[in-house]
Amino acid sequence: MSQHSSQLIDQAQSSVESGQQLIDLALSFIKKNSINEAGRVSASKLDNYQLVSYDIAFSSAEIKGAQCMVDYARKIRENRGDIAELQLEEQITLQFCAEVLQNIRARLAPRKAEFGLTQAEFNNTIDSPAVQDFCDQHLATEKLVELGKLVLRENGHTGDYILEEDKEIMRDTFRNFATDVVMPLAEEIHRHDLIVPDAILNTLVEMGCFGLSIPERYEGLQPDDQEDNLGMIVVTEELSRGSLAAAGSLITRPEILSRALLAGGTEEQKQYWLPKLAAADPFCAVAITEPDFGSDVAGMKLKAERVEGGWNLNGAKTWCTFGGKAGVLLTLARTDSDPSLGHKGLSMFLVEKPSFDGHDFEYVQDEGGKLTGKAIPTIGYRGMHSFDVFYDDFFVPDSHLLGGEEGLGKGFYYTMAGFSGGRIQTAARANGLMQAAFESGISYAKERKVFGSPIADYQLTLVKLARMATLLTASRQFTYAVGRLMDEGKGQMEASLVKLFACKSSEWISREAMQIHGGMGYAEEAAVSRYWIDARVLSIFEGAEETLALKVIARSLVESAA
Repeated sequence: MSQHSSQLIDQAQSSVESGQQLIDLALSFIKKNSINEAGRVSASKLDNYQLVSYDIAFSSAEIKGAQCMVDYARKIRENRGDIAELQLEEQITLQFCAEVLQNIRARLAPRKAEFGLTQAEFNNTIDSPAVQDFCDQHLATEKLVELGKLVLRENGHTGDYILEEDKEIMRDTFRNFATDVVMPLAEEIHRHDLIVPDAILNTLVEMGCFGLSIPERYEGLQPDDQEDNLGMIVVTEELSRGSLAAAGSLITRPEILSRALLAGGTEEQKQYWLPKLAAADPFCAVAITEPDFGSDVAGMKLKAERVEGGWNLNGAKTWCTFGGKAGVLLTLARTDSDPSLGHKGLSMFLVEKPSFDGHDFEYVQDEGGKLTGKAIPTIGYRGMHSFDVFYDDFFVPDSHLLGGEEGLGKGFYYTMAGFSGGRIQTAARANGLMQAAFESGISYAKERKVFGSPIADYQLTLVKLARMATLLTASRQFTYAVGRLMDEGKGQMEASLVKLFACKSSEWISREAMQIHGGMGYAEEAAVSRYWIDARVLSIFEGAEETLALKVIARSLVESAA
């Protein structure tokens, strides 16, 4: 049986490689038809392939996740030695790889010509007898039901995380905090749209949570000689299991600001700000998005006009999460009014203000400048509050221009550096939310009886649980693999891929968990309704799904194609 298990994983790997071959053929075709006279990929020509690019981006994300799962299954086998039976993690891997291949086929086959593919190329890759036999075997109802029963017995556990000892300690610590402190408060925060309470904030400050992305030399927890994305991922995942908005997203903003400072700040700015951020004194927020400009950063309009000793800021920002509570706003502004400069006319400022707990605030400077904010009502993601913020001749001293005079015109690049960790962290947030929804679905399925039997006994429920466990495990292991890559200074493209995959998966898993609850799932008193509403925001922030798929992933993949 041990040899058979190894052969099954070999079949999975071979089948996944066939899927990758088909994607590569499609990418080469798109590249050939998107090249301009200079031999570069033309944005306007690539826009003629938006639908196929969107499908290629998702297919690439799934196939990369399948590759990570094959590696995961091999590590499981290495760690446990010559065990006869097929392991839970291996069963999940086989089912996931088979489903990914079928998803790719469903996207590409109906429009072969638009991907530049022939039936012969399908026949030699994912339509080959070997690949189809693999998919038929592991997508059979019998296999799914068997896996569903297994994950049901495991009560929400989907296998070994394969984390180093220090990361396991971090995971247990923050998981206990999420269970004991965050979860009992999460529903009240959501239902009454409250600000995150001190019971959560103060404890996380004491635990050093806000210094996870700040090097030790600046009083943070990150080693001076390398990043620790995996540690940040583990902590984020467990806090998000407690609540996405009231805990899991709290370290996003200090992560963005600290990365921007490390990328472009003067040494004096780093010495001053980073220890403060690590101690959450003050809390911080990010003011990048404007009412008419989100992902299109180069179009930002908020003006910064030079005056004696500094700059006056005028304009509006929106979706400034935690903007009321924050004492400093990382603000992107246009320091050069020449519109032809685009992103090269942007600079970054550290805007200080008092902390406010309510749904609106107003701060008037002694010089007469004013900063006001009003919370945006949202269907979910409550607790941190996202604000519309208005700058009216608001003065910012020269010392608060990120990078000093050398930082003029480099705000776009500092923004990109700041958000470089945001995508992988968002994947971690999605994983934590999925875990909470999955646990809730399993618990209710065991308790709720329909026609005399627990709904967990029904075939369709077992299939749902099997697929939920599969997506959750794949997303988690994909995220961990990318985190390890980023700790080596690599993995930026993979971070975009896993963000795309994890956020989409979280919507489906939370939806299925809600469906298992039936009518109770639609009631506010059931936490699963919050999970579903909160999951919806994940595909929007840190790079909207469409922009991420088309402008980041597809473009990069096409440019790199043979």
